Amino acid sequence: MIKAIEEAKRQQSDLIVFSELATCGYPPRDFLEFKDFINEAEKSVKTIAEHCMGIAAIVGSPRINSIIAGKDLYNAAYFLEEGKIKQIVDKTLLPNYDIFDEYRYFEPNKNFQIVNFNGFKIALTICEDLWNLNDNPMYVTTPMDNLIKLEPDFVINIAASPFSKTQIEERRNILIGNAKKYQLPIFYINHIGAQTHLIFDGGSCVINKDGSIIDALKSFKEDQKSYTINKLSGIKIIADTDLVQTEISRNKYQDIEDALVLGIKQYFEKLGFSKAILGLSGGIDSALVTYLAERALGKENVWAILMPSQFSSNHSIDDSIKLATNLGIKHNTIPIEATFQSFMDTLNPYFEGTTFGLTEENLQSRTRGVLLMGLANKFGYILLNTSNKSELAVGYGTLYGDMCGGISVIGDLYKTEIFELCEYINRNEEIIPVNILTKEPSAELRPDQKDIDSLPEYAVLDKILYAYIEEREGPAQIEALGFNKELVKRILKMVNMNEWKRWQAPPVLRVSKKAFGPGRRLPISGKYLN
Repeated sequence: MIKAIEEAKRQQSDLIVFSELATCGYPPRDFLEFKDFINEAEKSVKTIAEHCMGIAAIVGSPRINSIIAGKDLYNAAYFLEEGKIKQIVDKTLLPNYDIFDEYRYFEPNKNFQIVNFNGFKIALTICEDLWNLNDNPMYVTTPMDNLIKLEPDFVINIAASPFSKTQIEERRNILIGNAKKYQLPIFYINHIGAQTHLIFDGGSCVINKDGSIIDALKSFKEDQKSYTINKLSGIKIIADTDLVQTEISRNKYQDIEDALVLGIKQYFEKLGFSKAILGLSGGIDSALVTYLAERALGKENVWAILMPSQFSSNHSIDDSIKLATNLGIKHNTIPIEATFQSFMDTLNPYFEGTTFGLTEENLQSRTRGVLLMGLANKFGYILLNTSNKSELAVGYGTLYGDMCGGISVIGDLYKTEIFELCEYINRNEEIIPVNILTKEPSAELRPDQKDIDSLPEYAVLDKILYAYIEEREGPAQIEALGFNKELVKRILKMVNMNEWKRWQAPPVLRVSKKAFGPGRRLPISGKYLN
């Protein structure tokens, strides 16, 4: 941040703006309950202020509520100038839905004020403060209705708005709606980076008072730009029009790919790891995760392990080797038949009189999990999980087997979306072997096994799952969409009955509006639809 301030000084800027809770990251969660953590954030603000000579800065940071009753903290925007804290504006609307839990920690602002700077009156707002704009508002207070009475010249909104497949469009519509309603330009500054399961795309932009997007910063990359504001002529933009158009019209699959790459990259960097290991099965899920890992970490830091059993097809092995060769990553083959058989030899006295079934299938998966975790522990790798959202939803996975891993890379992508994303990745050249994309999905845990032996076609399954998980529709509403009543009942029951597995799954990189994890809070033992 200090480096960015120095760059802004070189550009002769008067004011530089950082995002919501920029000193500590978002969401800090229960770190906010540690006094030492808050003290460190406060020290960071004061250090930044020391560099604000000849320039002002707006910085998001938690602050202690030392005056009134209520929560111990505010989610604040500090206005820094002349080496000190000149003004503090607190967040009014504290989201408490999906992945957000701000009211757990923060007291809402009740004192509306304008920031006066260089002859301008700035309406300084924090993320959700602009989101109470629809016909059925969530909050009883709309901050801009109060701030507009103070006659501001423009709006600055500092945000920590996480990425999802729908969030970018929704966010722009909110910003455009505010600009039009209040007839004010808006400078929107959003986080870039990732925090465990949450990914922040940036998407910072400048909106004119007519609602037009007149400039945009890069998505999924740190970026910095300067603008000139004149009370008479408005905002002077020296914009790269090609970049603006590119950022406004980005492809959905490019966004998802870039988001997942950023999520992997930051997860490893923040934990102090650099190398990933994963099982490469010849299926589309592990192929996609391998590709994303290579993009995030570099080919020298990805290790793919092929673990064929007596049930593995030759083409699965060949397809895996071809993918690893295409990506230039290290790969080794460790057959599991002998290891699996040793487990069976140990268990046979107890399994006597039973037939080969799900237990033996799961034991193969757990054999692979043991081998992968052994290699990961020995050589300092993080195991990447390759389960998709369709599988996680219905429990089509093995705890301590294919559900092992430090981070679930594609656990928020349905199977149909994975096929679509892989086709997008292959749009210019065959990176993921075509045979992986065209063959019928199979776990290959018994002879001639296919996913459709246990599940409906993914095209049908995913639509039912989307209606239930993302749209929160009940069985009657889903049946009304044209799906078989018994099938709907069966699928929804599978989702609910496997909540216990998901509680033990690795954190899932979030790219949808309703991902498994902190944003979807259901009881394990609830009897609804069970």
